[in-house]
Amino acid sequence: MSKFEEIGLSTEMLQAIGELGFEQPTPVQERSIPEILNGGRDVISLAQTGTGKTGAFGLPIIQLADDHTAHTQALVLCPTRELCLQITKDLTAFAKYRERVQIVPVYGGSDIRAQIKALRGAAHIVVGTPGRVIDLMNRGSLNIGEIRWLVLDEADEMLNMGFKDDLETILAETPETRQTMLFSATMPPFIAKIANSYMNDPIKISIGRTNQGADTVEHQYYQVKASDRYLALKRIVDIVPDIYGIVFCRTREETKDVADKLIADGYNADALHGDLSQAQRDMVMQRFRMRHLQLLVATDVAARGIDVNNLTHVINYNLPDDPEVYIHRSGRTGRAGKQGVSISIVHSRELGKIRQIEKMSNKKFERCLVPTAEEVCKVKLQHFIDEIEKQEVDENSAVAQFLPGIMERLSKFSSEELINKFVAREFETVNSYYQNAADLNVYDRKQLTARANDGSYMRLFINMGKMDRLRPGDLMSIVNGFMRHVEEKIAIGHIDIMRNFSFIEVDSQYGEQIIAAMNGQELNGYKLIVEQAQPRDGGDNSERRRRPRRSDSKPFGRGDRERDRKRDSHRSKKSEDWSGEPRNRRERRDKKFGRR
Repeated sequence: MSKFEEIGLSTEMLQAIGELGFEQPTPVQERSIPEILNGGRDVISLAQTGTGKTGAFGLPIIQLADDHTAHTQALVLCPTRELCLQITKDLTAFAKYRERVQIVPVYGGSDIRAQIKALRGAAHIVVGTPGRVIDLMNRGSLNIGEIRWLVLDEADEMLNMGFKDDLETILAETPETRQTMLFSATMPPFIAKIANSYMNDPIKISIGRTNQGADTVEHQYYQVKASDRYLALKRIVDIVPDIYGIVFCRTREETKDVADKLIADGYNADALHGDLSQAQRDMVMQRFRMRHLQLLVATDVAARGIDVNNLTHVINYNLPDDPEVYIHRSGRTGRAGKQGVSISIVHSRELGKIRQIEKMSNKKFERCLVPTAEEVCKVKLQHFIDEIEKQEVDENSAVAQFLPGIMERLSKFSSEELINKFVAREFETVNSYYQNAADLNVYDRKQLTARANDGSYMRLFINMGKMDRLRPGDLMSIVNGFMRHVEEKIAIGHIDIMRNFSFIEVDSQYGEQIIAAMNGQELNGYKLIVEQAQPRDGGDNSERRRRPRRSDSKPFGRGDRERDRKRDSHRSKKSEDWSGEPRNRRERRDKKFGRR
């Protein structure tokens, strides 16, 4: 006897779920199904997304539904069209051997006349969004006065989306004899109010700890500058060639911007946001479900109700303000016992949010480093070779007719030469894109010290900075320009560009050579001073105490010396004393009060 049979499911239902591959009930199904089958108390089930809630209420309702009458016996309310369609699809699969049980979805953004026509026939179970349900009730096309079961699925999401008044309107029209099932990930005050006002002595089923993330999800974060979020996103995606996930953004404008950039850069992505028509949303979701898209860029509101299996990653382009929203996002991956990864791209001021989420979810986040350009190139090249290995060759394909001529032209090369040419052609595309790509990671002081102390990088001081309009790419080009005699490109680590000087980490085996090659040289009339810097230990600021004197030559990227002299003169007049008061104002004050 299977576990499903032990909790009371009939032969028809067992046969249907057996064909779907379900062997054991999830915890929420194991505790909810017997309560609903017994037809007694109302049920409040607190469980995270992806825990099998549709089966928990759908299987017993389909088994108990009376298919000899045409009136509506069950109403399932859900927040979005996408979730409405997904629930309908699942319930239809569960009802495979109960063919007479009719399931009708009703939702906004679609022809209401077709839905009215479907309701005129048998509609034993109606799955709908609150707004469309009320519209059909007002038209007299949907009668919920005789329902036996009322299901509020994703109740907290419906509340967040502003359906409070709609829910109360619908609940007021249902009979008091109904059995109510409320499924929610959280228990905000209004949901508790519904339980107190509209439910009859409900039994509360809580699966796991409330607001706790799934055990099958790995939580990671990457710390970068806010301006480097998009560059970091691309590298994270590049090191997972088979990624299939959702990128969450804060606003629809940001969603469109990120999606447009990804598409322009050749990534298989598209956006889902509130400005799309229903037809456009359907087309995007259809492509994503069929895995014609690898990345779906969406806001929280647009993604609500999306139920897509086998997501490998959820990426938080921006962390939400509410930790519970993060838990809901991460719950979209790691379903059905499979492993998933939830990634957050943060800057230093958002580390407090990470700690808050860790405390609420009882999950530990792993700090990861944004891959270097070299690491990305290696992964992409390896993926290309893997794809070639898996490529099937059909002797009867269209390319077969061209092979004799191709073989004749390439016969002068050995197999090793052909492989070198073949791989070099592919690698050149990747390498040219990431050439001189900077290290995007933001390191804390301990990490900077560890990087310097492990011997892999040497930290160099250079007397050029933001005042010289120096950028990371410029600095890397300068270093590699002075080291042209080295066959391989110099590995570059973290770069700090200050106001008047900079620090750059370089491969330690070339550190002394770089100092020798650059120190004392002139660049655009600017005399360079390059020396080894001490690793930062969190307390020594000696590197900032002196500014090497400029040469009398024209500064790199700035105007002439006269402009610099006037600028320095103007600054000296407005210099501040210890009190922070400008000197000219202090002198006027002293004169007024007779001070010398």
